[in-house]
Amino acid sequence: MRYGSNAIADGLDALFDAGCRRILIAPLYPQYCAATTASVADAVNAHLGRLRWQPSLRMLPPYYDDDLYIEAIRRSLETALGGLDFVPDTIVASFHGMPERTLRLGDPYHCMCLKTARLLGNALGTSVVPCFQSRFGSAKWLSPATDMMLETLAREGKSVAVIAPGFASDCLETLEEIAIRGRAQFLAAGGLKFAYVPCLNHSDPGTEMLEALIRRELSGWL
Repeated sequence: MRYGSNAIADGLDALFDAGCRRILIAPLYPQYCAATTASVADAVNAHLGRLRWQPSLRMLPPYYDDDLYIEAIRRSLETALGGLDFVPDTIVASFHGMPERTLRLGDPYHCMCLKTARLLGNALGTSVVPCFQSRFGSAKWLSPATDMMLETLAREGKSVAVIAPGFASDCLETLEEIAIRGRAQFLAAGGLKFAYVPCLNHSDPGTEMLEALIRRELSGWL
């Protein structure tokens, strides 16, 4: 875990103690951002900097537009939608928010999120509305904001399904912000029906996708 246990340093030590000298680092952030993906690289390099014997490293590239990733989300989403008692008018893709200045500084995160939403819409044969959550402080954040988008759709009398394709697994930011508070906000503003579609988590589409990506990156090592 980048924050928490098991920590990255502990995982690296365990691998090294087991005799691993070729290590693939796979940040589970589909869209690259300096605050997320790059922070994993920083943590890895900071720990390895203490070692006298350096392993060979590879880093899993961002997979925001990889066919395997888009197909995994499509499969998961279509399965979830098939279990609903309504057909959503709009599918909302809510990504982790970042200050707008990150875009001006050259961070590709915003563009990658938009492309993920577009490719997912193409795969589904419908439009997917991208937006960004978790803004705080006085700085301007990437837009449109998820909470404002939900209110707008609610006032239009829509039914929605919300996904969080920037997260490999559900957490407080998806379950509390979207599945609980987002639902309440949407319904209070006049929305018809609301569904939160879980992240890939440990589902078959998610684990199969990760295994295929990792095996591809390990080509030549295995």
